[in-house]
Amino acid sequence: MSQKKYQKALGLFGLVSLGLGGTIGSGIFVVPGIAAGIAGPSSLIAWVLVAISASCVMISLAWTASKYPSTGAFYSIFSRVFGKRTSVVLVVLYLISAIFGNATIAAGLGQYFAFFGFQYILLIEIMIIILLSLLNLRGVRLSVTAENILTTLKTIPLVIISLLLIPYIQSSNFVPFYPAGPMDFLKVVIIVYWPFTGFEICAIPADETKDQKTIFHSLMIVMAIVIFVYALLNIALIGSVGSDVLSQSSAPIAAASGLIFKNSEKIVAIIGIIAMLSALNAYILGSSRVMHNLSSEYKIPLLRELDEKGIPPATILITAVFSISLLFFSNHFNQLASISVISTLLPYFFICLATYRLFSVPKIKIIAIIGAITTLAILIVSFM
Repeated sequence: MSQKKYQKALGLFGLVSLGLGGTIGSGIFVVPGIAAGIAGPSSLIAWVLVAISASCVMISLAWTASKYPSTGAFYSIFSRVFGKRTSVVLVVLYLISAIFGNATIAAGLGQYFAFFGFQYILLIEIMIIILLSLLNLRGVRLSVTAENILTTLKTIPLVIISLLLIPYIQSSNFVPFYPAGPMDFLKVVIIVYWPFTGFEICAIPADETKDQKTIFHSLMIVMAIVIFVYALLNIALIGSVGSDVLSQSSAPIAAASGLIFKNSEKIVAIIGIIAMLSALNAYILGSSRVMHNLSSEYKIPLLRELDEKGIPPATILITAVFSISLLFFSNHFNQLASISVISTLLPYFFICLATYRLFSVPKIKIIAIIGAITTLAILIVSFM
């Protein structure tokens, strides 16, 4: 291990901001339109099913990460149950999902900049990844301070928008409720899982946390807020403007607000950009720490080093390079998000299995089993 150590700079608010930052990002600003276009109002069922699955995974992670806190979270948990080789495979798989997640968020940002009529979208996406990577290189305090601000600026407006849309809800917009076939609905379940991924980021920087007991509480708070915001917003969106309108826009929240509140599209689109900047910042921090943790375990030169600010500069730079490289192969949100979700589900599945093995409390075992079964089912369906 490097002689230099992480700086213990994160409290409960910072961890919650990272969790919300990683979760409430490009997904909620893009996926409602995609889901409504495929399954109509019945897409709401997909949001409920995924919320149950993600909550079980989150609670399993909260228990295990609190009992075995370590930066990177995953290797520390997996290696206690599945051995080193399997643990490495699972951590690498999570890293792949995180890097695809970076590219997905960047692609989502590109859609919103295109909404404003910007050109050279790929260049804009690359520059944003570079700038946020440089921010993370300046230190965890600065990146988390930025995360706190960005998370506040995106979460509160989303709740306000939802509440303002509720009076415009019409029951006719929920009919017919199930216009999609079974396979189309399953596609929606997979794509809807993307907005729920990222909550685990608040459990990753354990060694940078002032009190590691706050990891459990931060995860619980994050999922409670996420479920509340997503449920309120999706009901308000479909009920107020209908599935057809949402499906025709790459920025569905902006489109919905624009139809009801004149000249509000640009304001909502700006909120969307803020949300995705927050998510990308959190993903860069999380993925770089997971890579550093694995590199430290196997004493990989350069990658295991921390600088004087307690930052892993090499892994931050590698994360940025890989994320940018992906954008040259695909800049399509749907493709990138689907790959990120599929490669995330297997680590989620093994988190639940590890929790089942590590705890003897019946309540914990039941929740872990539900999380394992649902994630495995969605994973199998994704290959069908």
